[in-house]
Amino acid sequence: MTATAGPAQGDRRATYREVLAEPRFRLLFATRTVAVTADALRITTFSVLVYAATGSALLSALAFGIGFVPQLFGALLLGSLADRLPPHALITGGYGLTCAAALLLALVRMPTVASLGVVALVALATPVFHGASSRLVAQSLRGDAYVLGRSLNNIAASGAQLFGLALGGAAVATLGPHRALAVSAALYLGCALATLMRLPRLRWEGFDGTHGRARGGDGAVRASLRGAVMLLRARTVRRLMLAQWLPPAFVAGAEGLIVAYAGGRHFAPGWYAVLMGCLPAGMLVGDLLMGRLLRPPARERLVVPLIALMGLPLIGFAAEPGTGVSSCLLLLCGLGFAYGLGLQRPFLDALPQHGQGQAFGLLGSGSMTLQGVGPACFGAVAAGIGTSGAIALAGGAAALTAGWILTWHPPASSPPAPTPL
Repeated sequence: MTATAGPAQGDRRATYREVLAEPRFRLLFATRTVAVTADALRITTFSVLVYAATGSALLSALAFGIGFVPQLFGALLLGSLADRLPPHALITGGYGLTCAAALLLALVRMPTVASLGVVALVALATPVFHGASSRLVAQSLRGDAYVLGRSLNNIAASGAQLFGLALGGAAVATLGPHRALAVSAALYLGCALATLMRLPRLRWEGFDGTHGRARGGDGAVRASLRGAVMLLRARTVRRLMLAQWLPPAFVAGAEGLIVAYAGGRHFAPGWYAVLMGCLPAGMLVGDLLMGRLLRPPARERLVVPLIALMGLPLIGFAAEPGTGVSSCLLLLCGLGFAYGLGLQRPFLDALPQHGQGQAFGLLGSGSMTLQGVGPACFGAVAAGIGTSGAIALAGGAAALTAGWILTWHPPASSPPAPTPL
C-alpha cells in the first residue's frame, strides 16, 4: 500500500480542517466514532443483561470488562496480521465480526459462560482490526496532520463514549437489553457497509514488500510473537509505549475510586457523576488547546510538564477536599492527558515501516489492559490506607513517570527506527 502525502510536513502546524479534508481519514474517523458509540452501548447493555440473568454483581462486572484483557493476548498472538493482510478486508471484517457477535447476543439465549466467551473471542481479534486502521491513518496523514488526526480521534472517542453510555441507558429502558444489543449491531453493520463501499482497495505490501507474505513463511502466531518481542526489545519503542501506558493506568486507578471517595465524604447524590465527568472534560479541552495553539516541537517539549499535571493534582486528594476543589483537581488532571500528542510523532518515527499495524495494536491493547488492572490494584490499596490516600498514591505514581522520562537521553524527539521486523 502506498503512502499518501498528508497536508502537513515537518514542524509546520496543521489544522483540523486540513486533516478532515483527507478522504480516507474522514471515513475512518466517522466509522470509528460510530463504532465507539456502539462499543459503549454494547458493553453496558451486555453487563445489564448478565446481571438480569444471574443476579451476580461479580459476573456483571466481568461482563463489563471481559472485552479488555483478551486484547493483549490478541496483540501478542495475532498482531502481525495487521501488517500481513489488506486493511480494507481487515477493517470491514472487524466491523462485520463485532456486528455478528452483538446480533448473536441479542437473538440467541446462551448460557452466561458462552456469551462471555463470544465477547472474549471478538476481543482477541480487536487489536488486528484497530492496528490495520491505525496503520492506514499513519500512511494517509503526514507530519503534524497525523498528530492532529490522533487528537481528533481522542476527542471524538471521549464524546462517543459518553453518548453511547447515555444511549445505552435509554435503549435498555425503552427497548429492553436484547433489542438494545440489536441497536449496537445495526451501528456496527453501518460501519462495515461504509468501509466496504467507500474505503479504497489500495495497493498493499506485507512485511517484506510482497503482497501479504511474511518473511520466511512464518505462521501468524509465530510472526506475531517475534514481532512483539522485537518491538519491545527496541529501547526507544519500549520507552514510548510505557510512557503512553503508565500515566493513564495510574489515573484510571484513581478514577475507579471516585465513587467510593464521594460516598465516603457524603457528597450529595449524583456528585460522583460530576466528578467523573471532569476528567473527560479536561481531556477534551487539553487536546483542543494543544492541537490548535502549539507547534509540534512545543507539544513535544511539554510532555513531561503535562504528565506531571496529570499526577500532581491527584496528590491533593490526600487532604480530602470537598466537591468544588475535587472537581478542579480532576479537571486539571484531565488537561494533562494532552501529553500524548507530544509522543505521537516520535512514536511513529520509531516504528519499522512494515510493523506499524502490529505496533499500534500492541499499543492500544496494552493501554486497555493496564487501565483495566489499575482500578483493581489501587482499589486493593484503598482497603489498607483509605480512598483519599490511594488516589493520592496513584497521582504520585503518575508524577514519578514524568521524572523517569526526564532521565531519557536524548529526550523523546524523532528517535531512530529499530531494525524492521
